[in-house]
Amino acid sequence: MVITENGDLLTAAGPEDFIKRHHKHHVGDDQCTSSLVKHIKAPLPLVWSLVRRFDQPQSYKPFVSRCIMQGDLKIGTVREVNVKSGLPATTSRERLELLDDEEHIFSMRIVGGDHRLKNYSSIITVHPEIIDGRPGTMAIESFVVDVPDGNTKDETCYFVEALIKCNLKSLADVSERLALQDRTQLVN
Repeated sequence: MVITENGDLLTAAGPEDFIKRHHKHHVGDDQCTSSLVKHIKAPLPLVWSLVRRFDQPQSYKPFVSRCIMQGDLKIGTVREVNVKSGLPATTSRERLELLDDEEHIFSMRIVGGDHRLKNYSSIITVHPEIIDGRPGTMAIESFVVDVPDGNTKDETCYFVEALIKCNLKSLADVSERLALQDRTQLVN
Protein backbone atom coordinates (compact mmCIF):
# COMPACT_ATOMS: atom_id res chain seq x y z
CA MET A 1 0.00 0.00 0.00
CA VAL A 2 1.26 3.51 -0.85
CA ILE A 3 -0.41 6.54 0.72
CA THR A 4 0.18 10.20 -0.21
CA GLU A 5 0.29 13.03 2.33
CA ASN A 6 -3.42 13.62 1.59
CA GLY A 7 -4.30 10.04 2.48
CA ASP A 8 -4.97 9.08 -1.14
CA LEU A 9 -3.90 5.73 -2.51
CA LEU A 10 -1.06 6.41 -4.93
CA THR A 11 -1.19 4.86 -8.37
CA ALA A 12 1.37 6.98 -10.29
CA ALA A 13 4.17 4.97 -11.90
CA GLY A 14 7.05 7.20 -10.72
CA PRO A 15 6.86 6.62 -6.95
CA GLU A 16 5.94 2.97 -7.46
CA ASP A 17 9.14 2.45 -9.44
CA PHE A 18 11.24 3.95 -6.65
CA ILE A 19 9.42 1.88 -4.06
CA LYS A 20 9.99 -1.35 -6.00
CA ARG A 21 13.67 -0.50 -6.48
CA HIS A 22 14.65 0.85 -3.05
CA HIS A 23 11.99 -0.09 -0.49
CA LYS A 24 12.33 -3.85 -0.21
CA HIS A 25 11.41 -5.35 3.15
CA HIS A 26 11.17 -9.00 4.14
CA VAL A 27 7.70 -9.17 5.67
CA GLY A 28 6.74 -12.02 7.97
CA ASP A 29 3.24 -13.32 8.74
CA ASP A 30 2.98 -11.33 11.98
CA GLN A 31 4.30 -8.08 10.52
CA CYS A 32 2.85 -5.12 8.67
CA THR A 33 4.40 -2.82 6.10
CA SER A 34 3.50 0.33 4.23
CA SER A 35 5.04 3.16 2.19
CA LEU A 36 4.18 6.84 2.40
CA VAL A 37 4.99 9.67 -0.02
CA LYS A 38 5.44 13.38 0.67
CA HIS A 39 6.07 16.10 -1.92
CA ILE A 40 8.29 18.84 -0.50
CA LYS A 41 8.71 22.31 -2.01
CA ALA A 42 12.45 22.41 -1.33
CA PRO A 43 15.45 21.22 -3.36
CA LEU A 44 16.73 17.69 -2.83
CA PRO A 45 20.17 18.66 -1.40
CA LEU A 46 18.49 20.63 1.38
CA VAL A 47 15.99 17.84 2.22
CA TRP A 48 18.70 15.18 2.08
CA SER A 49 20.91 17.22 4.42
CA LEU A 50 18.22 16.81 7.10
CA VAL A 51 17.30 13.17 6.40
CA ARG A 52 20.90 11.91 6.42
CA ARG A 53 21.68 13.34 9.89
CA PHE A 54 21.47 10.12 11.89
CA ASP A 55 23.00 12.03 14.80
CA GLN A 56 20.30 14.75 14.80
CA PRO A 57 16.85 13.28 14.08
CA GLN A 58 15.34 15.98 16.32
CA SER A 59 16.13 18.55 13.59
CA TYR A 60 12.86 17.52 11.94
CA LYS A 61 11.26 14.68 13.92
CA PRO A 62 8.77 16.27 16.33
CA PHE A 63 8.63 13.33 18.75
CA VAL A 64 12.40 13.23 19.39
CA SER A 65 13.69 15.39 22.23
CA ARG A 66 17.32 14.25 22.33
CA CYS A 67 19.73 11.95 20.54
CA ILE A 68 23.05 10.54 21.68
CA MET A 69 25.05 8.76 19.01
CA GLN A 70 27.70 6.20 19.87
CA GLY A 71 30.65 6.20 17.46
CA ASP A 72 31.22 7.77 14.08
CA LEU A 73 28.56 8.16 11.42
CA LYS A 74 28.88 4.83 9.59
CA ILE A 75 26.86 1.68 8.97
CA GLY A 76 26.23 -0.08 12.29
CA THR A 77 26.41 3.09 14.37
CA VAL A 78 23.85 3.12 17.21
CA ARG A 79 21.95 6.10 18.57
CA GLU A 80 19.89 6.42 21.74
CA VAL A 81 16.82 8.59 21.16
CA ASN A 82 14.66 10.16 23.87
CA VAL A 83 11.01 10.33 22.90
CA LYS A 84 8.84 13.29 23.92
CA SER A 85 5.91 12.66 26.24
CA GLY A 86 2.59 11.81 24.69
CA LEU A 87 3.78 8.61 23.04
CA PRO A 88 3.84 5.15 24.61
CA ALA A 89 7.65 5.20 24.89
CA THR A 90 10.51 7.18 26.42
CA THR A 91 13.56 5.75 24.63
CA SER A 92 14.48 4.06 21.39
CA ARG A 93 17.81 2.48 20.47
CA GLU A 94 18.40 2.60 16.72
CA ARG A 95 21.08 1.32 14.34
CA LEU A 96 22.09 2.91 11.04
CA GLU A 97 21.63 0.26 8.34
CA LEU A 98 22.32 2.24 5.16
CA LEU A 99 23.40 5.77 4.26
CA ASP A 100 23.86 6.24 0.51
CA ASP A 101 24.67 9.84 -0.46
CA GLU A 102 24.69 8.97 -4.17
CA GLU A 103 21.23 7.36 -4.36
CA HIS A 104 19.87 9.32 -1.36
CA ILE A 105 18.84 6.25 0.64
CA PHE A 106 18.70 6.15 4.44
CA SER A 107 17.76 3.07 6.44
CA MET A 108 17.60 2.42 10.16
CA ARG A 109 16.48 -0.41 12.45
CA ILE A 110 15.21 -0.22 16.00
CA VAL A 111 17.29 -2.53 18.17
CA GLY A 112 15.92 -1.68 21.62
CA GLY A 113 13.96 0.72 23.79
CA ASP A 114 10.85 0.79 25.93
CA HIS A 115 8.20 0.64 23.22
CA ARG A 116 6.19 -1.88 21.23
CA LEU A 117 7.88 -1.37 17.84
CA LYS A 118 9.70 -4.70 17.71
CA ASN A 119 11.73 -5.56 14.61
CA TYR A 120 10.99 -2.11 13.19
CA SER A 121 12.98 -1.17 10.11
CA SER A 122 12.50 1.83 7.83
CA ILE A 123 13.89 3.12 4.56
CA ILE A 124 13.70 6.75 3.43
CA THR A 125 14.57 7.81 -0.11
CA VAL A 126 14.42 11.28 -1.61
CA HIS A 127 14.04 12.04 -5.30
CA PRO A 128 14.21 15.31 -7.26
CA GLU A 129 11.06 16.65 -8.87
CA ILE A 130 9.68 19.96 -10.07
CA ILE A 131 6.86 21.48 -7.99
CA ASP A 132 5.22 24.70 -9.18
CA GLY A 133 8.13 25.28 -11.57
CA ARG A 134 10.77 25.06 -8.83
CA PRO A 135 13.12 22.31 -7.65
CA GLY A 136 11.31 20.06 -5.20
CA THR A 137 11.74 16.69 -3.57
CA MET A 138 9.62 13.58 -3.33
CA ALA A 139 10.32 11.81 -0.02
CA ILE A 140 9.27 8.17 0.35
CA GLU A 141 9.36 6.35 3.67
CA SER A 142 8.55 2.67 4.06
CA PHE A 143 8.63 0.42 7.10
CA VAL A 144 8.10 -3.07 8.39
CA VAL A 145 7.30 -3.90 12.01
CA ASP A 146 6.00 -6.76 14.14
CA VAL A 147 2.32 -6.63 15.06
CA PRO A 148 2.24 -6.55 18.90
CA ASP A 149 0.10 -9.04 20.79
CA GLY A 150 -3.40 -7.63 21.21
CA ASN A 151 -3.24 -5.51 18.05
CA THR A 152 -4.23 -6.15 14.45
CA LYS A 153 -2.11 -5.47 11.37
CA ASP A 154 -4.40 -2.58 10.48
CA GLU A 155 -4.10 -1.00 13.94
CA THR A 156 -0.32 -1.33 13.90
CA CYS A 157 0.03 0.10 10.39
CA TYR A 158 -2.33 2.96 11.23
CA PHE A 159 -0.28 3.91 14.30
CA VAL A 160 3.10 3.78 12.52
CA GLU A 161 1.73 5.57 9.45
CA ALA A 162 0.46 8.37 11.71
CA LEU A 163 3.95 8.80 13.20
CA ILE A 164 5.60 8.78 9.78
CA LYS A 165 3.06 11.28 8.41
CA CYS A 166 3.95 13.63 11.28
CA ASN A 167 7.67 13.17 10.60
CA LEU A 168 7.27 13.74 6.85
CA LYS A 169 5.09 16.82 7.41
CA SER A 170 7.68 18.20 9.79
CA LEU A 171 10.47 17.39 7.30
CA ALA A 172 8.53 19.33 4.66
CA ASP A 173 7.85 22.27 7.00
CA VAL A 174 11.51 22.57 8.09
CA SER A 175 12.86 22.09 4.55
CA GLU A 176 10.44 24.57 3.00
CA ARG A 177 11.19 27.16 5.68
CA LEU A 178 14.94 26.76 5.10
CA ALA A 179 14.45 26.93 1.31
CA LEU A 180 12.44 30.12 1.68
CA GLN A 181 15.19 31.62 3.88
CA ASP A 182 17.77 30.75 1.20
CA ARG A 183 15.68 32.45 -1.51
CA THR A 184 15.16 35.50 0.73
CA GLN A 185 18.90 35.72 1.42
CA LEU A 186 19.59 35.58 -2.35
CA VAL A 187 17.22 38.52 -2.93
CA ASN A 188 18.78 40.57 -0.11
